[in-house]
Amino acid sequence: MHIGDLHLTDAEEPNHLALRDIITQANNHLAGHIDFAVLPGDNADDGTPEQYAILRSELDKLRLPLHILPGDHDFKSRSLDAFHSVLGAQQLPKAITVAGCKCLFLDYVSAGTGGPDFKLGKKQLKWLKEELESASTQGLETAVFAHAYPADLADAGEAKAFHKMLRDHRVLVVDMGHTHYNELGNDGKTIYAATRSTGQIEEGPAGFSILAVDKNVVSWRFKPLDQPWPIAMITSPSDCRLVTRCHSPSHVLSGRTTVRAKAWSADGIEQVECRVGDAEWLPMTRDASTQSWTLESAIPEGTFKILVRATDLCGSSDIDSIDIVTTTEPLQVRQAHGSDENSVGAWHEKHIFGTQLGPNRNGRKW
Repeated sequence: MHIGDLHLTDAEEPNHLALRDIITQANNHLAGHIDFAVLPGDNADDGTPEQYAILRSELDKLRLPLHILPGDHDFKSRSLDAFHSVLGAQQLPKAITVAGCKCLFLDYVSAGTGGPDFKLGKKQLKWLKEELESASTQGLETAVFAHAYPADLADAGEAKAFHKMLRDHRVLVVDMGHTHYNELGNDGKTIYAATRSTGQIEEGPAGFSILAVDKNVVSWRFKPLDQPWPIAMITSPSDCRLVTRCHSPSHVLSGRTTVRAKAWSADGIEQVECRVGDAEWLPMTRDASTQSWTLESAIPEGTFKILVRATDLCGSSDIDSIDIVTTTEPLQVRQAHGSDENSVGAWHEKHIFGTQLGPNRNGRKW
């Protein structure tokens, strides 16, 4: 669960109230059913102890494991002392392994001079290289959590080295804040997922995103706070916009496939159904060990949609859909840049508007 940049200033401001709502919804619907939540930086607009005290009082109520990254606003004083002592954030970088995926959490600001002077520094770059090499040796997929796109690093040589590591070790996904807008990018090897800010929003209402790694497939959904539950999410196979492993049967399909999905509701999920192409809706089977819903199905040739519909015990339902390809011919040829030049574009079902109104290097005027 990604809680977009908060930019907290004073108590009872709209972003503070949105955070309170996010935590309530997470506790009611997601606690015990997802692995962790992430704050991607710019948590306090001025990085002051007083602002962190407001945030800490709300985070104390969250019933999910939480990982907190610093952003440029957290580093306004050129120190992260309050970030660590008042907010209680851990020192970064750090690595954890969850369900066969190594998750790496980075610090973009401590090696820089403040503002947009994002840097990793030699020590962190060395650590990152060693962690990625270790993950490759162990056969683990990898996900990186950072404040911004790799291309936003201020030093061109460092950005190039970082992106080369992502490419060489086939990192599945980089999850980020900073942009202020929802966006998914695909550079042909790695997915880049940015989530709308909570405190400085250039588009749409406040909410949060859910990101899933299902073996080598990345999926993502944004939930506005006013959208009712349940939430359904197809975690495999891959949507054609997010294909990065053309030779994987979970990315480019042939013959048959296994559809996997997640669904969340505090009221409990009564049933989950799947529709492949123009076929009829079929019930999916719940796998208690993974809390996923599955369906084995034959697939048509060409391009088509897979839809999953989840219905909770109160009769409310939600549908998630993906677009499928069975050949690489219709796939867009992508170049690896590590920037938002690789955006998949507007995707309104995912609340991605294609605005790109934000402070990242290639963002449009905002």
